[in-house]
Amino acid sequence: MGVGSTNEAWLEKARRDFPPRKVEKWVAMAGAACTVFGREGYARASVDALAAEAGVSTRTLYNHFPGGKAELFSTVVTWTSSEVKDAQIARLHSVLDPERPPRPQDLERDLVALARGFVGLMADYPNHFALVRHIHAEADHVPPEVLRAWREAGPAPAGRALTEALEALADAGLLDVHGDAALAAGHFMALISHTVTQRSHYGVRPLPQEETERLITGGVAAFLRAYRAA
Repeated sequence: MGVGSTNEAWLEKARRDFPPRKVEKWVAMAGAACTVFGREGYARASVDALAAEAGVSTRTLYNHFPGGKAELFSTVVTWTSSEVKDAQIARLHSVLDPERPPRPQDLERDLVALARGFVGLMADYPNHFALVRHIHAEADHVPPEVLRAWREAGPAPAGRALTEALEALADAGLLDVHGDAALAAGHFMALISHTVTQRSHYGVRPLPQEETERLITGGVAAFLRAYRAA
């Protein structure tokens, strides 16, 4: 089963195309798998443990996911990545409206608000970020097609949305992205979130709020030193 442009759209279509009990069981197994993979990682999670967490037999699991653990992991990763991507883009659009760019004196304030929203996703979607932590730690064990599916479901479209937002700020004369808005977007994410992510172990051990705030505001200030329009 695939994931559409949004999970809500996929669920709506699935409920039209499949019996309700089948869809409910699919969602329940995917949710249980997210818990197991987030706790155990990909390599250590067994099909027996995945089935037990979902309260189904291994035969039932294979009936829904013939590809076994790899297919289930790919499904869970793309599903949760799509959820987080939707939330990230919603927060982006709530702060930066390309039709109404901020005043120059409000640019730093708005970018800090955006950074808080992005970093706050770790607390809102802990199971997803536990999965991402394992993906980075076990990249040599995760099938390449799963890594591609993860990037295409979440990081890639979210990155494109942020790139477009920074291009709009550049068009408004607020930023100078030096001809590479995608690189500027990558720098923004690295400066606001890398240290928070690493020191909190992807949100497993949250930092004190004042420390998170210091890292976020410092990251935005560094970004603007490099990219604020002269």
